[in-house]
Amino acid sequence: MPNPMDSFFNQIAKNIEPHNLYAPVNYIMSQGGKRIRPQLVLLAAELFGAKQEDAFYPATAFEMLHNFTLIHDDIMDNAPIRRGQETIYKKWNSNIAILSGDVLASMAMQQLLKTPCDSVTLIKMSELFMQTSIQVCEGQQYDLDFEKQEVVTVDEYIEMIRLKTAVMLAGCLKIGAILAKASEKDQNVLYQFGIHLGLAFQLVDDLLDVYAEEKTFGKEIGGDIQENKKTYLYLLALQNANEIQKTKLLHYFSSNNYNKQEKFNAVKTIFDDLRCKEKTEKKVDDFLKKAYQNIEELSLTGEQKEKLIQLALNLSRRKK
Repeated sequence: MPNPMDSFFNQIAKNIEPHNLYAPVNYIMSQGGKRIRPQLVLLAAELFGAKQEDAFYPATAFEMLHNFTLIHDDIMDNAPIRRGQETIYKKWNSNIAILSGDVLASMAMQQLLKTPCDSVTLIKMSELFMQTSIQVCEGQQYDLDFEKQEVVTVDEYIEMIRLKTAVMLAGCLKIGAILAKASEKDQNVLYQFGIHLGLAFQLVDDLLDVYAEEKTFGKEIGGDIQENKKTYLYLLALQNANEIQKTKLLHYFSSNNYNKQEKFNAVKTIFDDLRCKEKTEKKVDDFLKKAYQNIEELSLTGEQKEKLIQLALNLSRRKK
């Protein structure tokens, strides 16, 4: 779906001083990306009858918030590539990246406050936006904690990705519904749809890190393995591994100093032997079924529901 806001994102921080603060902002905002989050805001607003031009502001705010998290995540993950280009801390440095991320988060709130709506609606939207921002930080902290935590359960991982990824997709959908003054029930059901969609989305991301084509994916394949990330596939493998496989996994995930290709091939072989790809795909399908159940509960027409079904299919079948 083409996004009508691309031209705005391409110019959002152009020619503003100081250059080293805003050039990185313009760099990341003009890269494009999937623009999933603003699409969700606009879609939810449209489905429940709000004007698209009014939804422009919360849609912009969520895309900016998302990109703020990417700037900081890339520093924490030592990720060199994002969307096929150098990450900001690599192109500039970590200090500039941190500061540019900070200003982008503030600019996001600035955009949200421009939404043409009554004060009660604006307060509800602002509360949801800030709650989402806080929860994303909580999820990121759990993700960092897991790197040092010896034992991480599958349930703990699902809760981490709910906070780190799913709440933002859910928040985007709900904020559009709030703006459109949808019923409380529809707002909450749409939020749950976003949670289930977000969980499926992140598990697809875990799969793509191992099984995608690097040219299509836009970032380095095997980055999670190299950084010893305890993804869903890794936790499944650890849970189902025999003693030899378990020893190998723990060996390779004890350090970042192994040859990248050797480590990736060894870990992927274990994933393949234990059918982790198929089991993760099954979990994606389970979350999608829950998302479809949520759609059925919404007070929308069949044609409107079909748009949400199509959205879920597109996000779960993505290649990047």
